[in-house]
Amino acid sequence: MKRLLILAAAIVLAGDVWACTNFIITAGASTDGSTMVSYAADSHQLYGALYRSPAGRHPAGTMLRVVEWDTGKYLGEIEQAAVTYSTVGNMNEHGLVIGETTYGGLPELATPNGIIDYGSLIYITLQRARTAREAIEVIADLTGRYGYASSGESFSLADGKEAWVMDLISKGSHGKGIVWVARRVPDGYVSAHANQARITTFPKNDPENCLYAPDVITFARGRGLYSGSDEAFSFSDTYNPLDFSAARGCEARVWSFFRAVAPGMDKYVDYAMGYDLKNRMPLWVKPTEKIAPKRVFDLMRDHYEGTPMDMTRDVGAGGHNLPYRWRPMDWTDSKGDHYLNERATATQQTGFWFVGQSRGWLPEVLRGVLWFGTDDAATSPLTPIYGSSTRVAWCLDATNGSMLEYSPESMFWLQNRVTNFAYLRYDAIAGDVRAVIDEWENEQLKRVEVVDAVAEEMLTAEAAGTTGAVLDAVTDFSVRTAGELFEMWGELDNYLLVKYIDGNVKKERGKGGFHGFRARAFGGEAEGGFLDNGNDTGAAIPEMPDFPGYDLRWRDNVVANDDGTLKVPAGK
Repeated sequence: MKRLLILAAAIVLAGDVWACTNFIITAGASTDGSTMVSYAADSHQLYGALYRSPAGRHPAGTMLRVVEWDTGKYLGEIEQAAVTYSTVGNMNEHGLVIGETTYGGLPELATPNGIIDYGSLIYITLQRARTAREAIEVIADLTGRYGYASSGESFSLADGKEAWVMDLISKGSHGKGIVWVARRVPDGYVSAHANQARITTFPKNDPENCLYAPDVITFARGRGLYSGSDEAFSFSDTYNPLDFSAARGCEARVWSFFRAVAPGMDKYVDYAMGYDLKNRMPLWVKPTEKIAPKRVFDLMRDHYEGTPMDMTRDVGAGGHNLPYRWRPMDWTDSKGDHYLNERATATQQTGFWFVGQSRGWLPEVLRGVLWFGTDDAATSPLTPIYGSSTRVAWCLDATNGSMLEYSPESMFWLQNRVTNFAYLRYDAIAGDVRAVIDEWENEQLKRVEVVDAVAEEMLTAEAAGTTGAVLDAVTDFSVRTAGELFEMWGELDNYLLVKYIDGNVKKERGKGGFHGFRARAFGGEAEGGFLDNGNDTGAAIPEMPDFPGYDLRWRDNVVANDDGTLKVPAGK
């Protein structure tokens, strides 16, 4: 019990402000030889949509407006590159994918001194770099020339061959640009970051696997932030010192991912919970077995199940085992003691999320697939978007709705309808949603294999150097598939409302389930849908539904807090 009481000075959880999660899987650690980066863009203000920018050639002197991604604030202009690549979401036409998590870092370095914020930095870099290594160079160059307008960030960068982690932070008012370190994740290993800088010490003479700003150490010395040897210099300990809140609200998500794929991670449980900060986790681990794309999808749906931080274990889960807690992340009881809400990988405030897959063995037009979803990862499906796509489905378009404007044609709003309904009775409804998600994603993984094979045949048959027909084919597939998902999710929304209305559970006909309901709605087999009461008069009155009520733990807690008003007298 004592460990649950947190001092007020330690309770400002970083995850309450910055809340994104990245997993990185190298080619040698994946079942199909692809590199993968996952990303959940978690913000209470972010609208979930799929951004796209076309490729272009630009005359000398062309300027590019920079608008801050988080706020929409105009920051200034920079010189446009002569050639830019097309992008869709956080992937470009060459299969380069970039994700991020914000950690803030030292407050004295948080003062903006530039016109490129972290979000713009990602999307501009995707337009200018073909590989992860090139992207690191572009990031350093852009921030060096134009300055950096954000605080501390960790970036994930991957192409079809390499995957890197990059920690960076502004120089604040003490200089222009950033100090940074980037490390290549060894092939066969996985890494992750979640709102805490994770690169500590690093090799100074291994440019194949480690790159860094020339002044990353001297700048720290000059500001009085570090006085030890170069060999002992730790980026994280210097620029983003670890504390209780960073471990519990951030590193715990990395630990839960590592624990799911690699042996021996339970020895870091006290570290993840913020109790033993000296027992720090490694930057990467070798998984017990190679990891399939679908496994990565599902790892992004984690709520600390089976760990001491499992949010279904306490009364805060309500009567339906809800693994979520509404913000803020810290709170006080009637005595003034401080407590916390856990911050898991899957969270309610996700705007969009993805698993970017780069397949180095395929031609560039097929190399990247961005598995893209909107809203909470645990209750939303991913749909495949080829990184070379030349247009975006309307249901995912950034101009279709906003956080201030509901659109009935928006994937984000539709999936929020389903998810927020599921939160009401999570123990029952989430299972139905997850079954449809699993079926959908497994089917799309098979469909992508077919599209790849057909497209490769098309490339072989086409004249050398032409990819127009293939571009059209993969774009049509990406757009059409997203549209199919939108239509299906609307039908799922209808099914869940009919089945679970008013706290009841209707009895289903035959095999039942969503597909039975869907088939019957479209005039298909009669086995589907819900049972009526058997009076064959066409009145469409359901059989008496089930009343599942609340779980036993919740009932016991109600009793514990009852003053006797609710108790039925003996013999009554």
